[in-house]
Amino acid sequence: MTERVVLAYSGGLDTSVCIGWIAEETGAEVIAVAVDVGQGGEDLEIIRKRALACGAVEAEVADARDEFANEYCLPAIQSNALYMDRYPLVSALSRPTIVKHLVAAARKHGATTVAHGCTGKGNDQVRFEAGISSLAPDLKCIAPVRDYAMTRDKAIAFCEEKNLPIATTKKSPYSIDQNVFGRAVETGFLEDIWNAPIEDVYEYTQNPAEPREADEVVITFAAGVPVAIDGRTVTVLQAIEELNRRAGAQGVGRLDMVEDRLVGIKSREIYEAPGAIALITAHQELENVTVERELARFKKTVDQRWGELVYDGMWFSPLKRALDGFIQDANQHVCGDIRMTLHGGRAVVTGRKSDTSLYDFNLATYDSGDTFDQSLSKGFIELFGMSSKIAARRDQRAGTGLPA
Repeated sequence: MTERVVLAYSGGLDTSVCIGWIAEETGAEVIAVAVDVGQGGEDLEIIRKRALACGAVEAEVADARDEFANEYCLPAIQSNALYMDRYPLVSALSRPTIVKHLVAAARKHGATTVAHGCTGKGNDQVRFEAGISSLAPDLKCIAPVRDYAMTRDKAIAFCEEKNLPIATTKKSPYSIDQNVFGRAVETGFLEDIWNAPIEDVYEYTQNPAEPREADEVVITFAAGVPVAIDGRTVTVLQAIEELNRRAGAQGVGRLDMVEDRLVGIKSREIYEAPGAIALITAHQELENVTVERELARFKKTVDQRWGELVYDGMWFSPLKRALDGFIQDANQHVCGDIRMTLHGGRAVVTGRKSDTSLYDFNLATYDSGDTFDQSLSKGFIELFGMSSKIAARRDQRAGTGLPA
């Protein structure tokens, strides 16, 4: 029986060439799998037909937009996931979604190997291969661009030699990855980190410096899930899409950062994630209102570790799954409305309302009606500072105390 390889297929030059390249290098039949995670672009049926025209023996396409939003983007919102405190894991979240469909296709078609078009320098090779090995440790992985030194020049030459039905003349100056949660842009003149990004880098967001009217939005959450916008019920996908449009129109979600890649190098990345940044900002503020102090403090540590695991391609790891349970439980009371003003590249919270709020107006107010018993504070401070006070006396006796 002929070996079969499942290929993560985008419809672009590199993965189209990979179909014939893999067949020639390995003698295997190729099954192309394209997954829609809200990246836009060409119709999935056009992509499927192109894969077959390029030599795939089978081609599958999957509309995974709701799956991606519900099972991958939503946990990132609930964990306020921002790698290095800034990046909302745009590409990192889509890879395990695609991996699940690749593994399912491998089982369906009896494939022994899964292939992807990643280079040996980026994070995505790890995300694909670590994910595949976690779900199907028996499957092998190959990466033609990395393993067979398939440079772009070689890919174009192969494409022209085989007369493959894909344009080879247009070359974007950037490397772009996008989905419904955001857009990542790198390479080209951006590799010089002194160069400022220009407006044609951006697609999801408008220039925040341009004059326009502010947009006020109310986002409703139930157990950490965005369920309505301005009182209108939405799915998670619809919430992301609407805020991509509205926050993007205000220039919200532009990020220009040098980040630490998993492979040990630093990389300059431009991100656009208007919906993600707006939703995470709103969710964080609602947590401030509804999550008890000690739980909130500890959750920040969990959130950071969760984001690092996802960035590093460990979506299916035991630790990531265990942290999922904590995050879900911590979100049970994150219910209510957050009002935000979207303007000038910022999403600014201006109002909070929740039936599960821990904010007590009568305890917080300094006006009449104050129910906080201030007489308790003196004894509290005595006890709270007791251990430091005892240590300070010891240090003074030993001559090691702090200078007065």
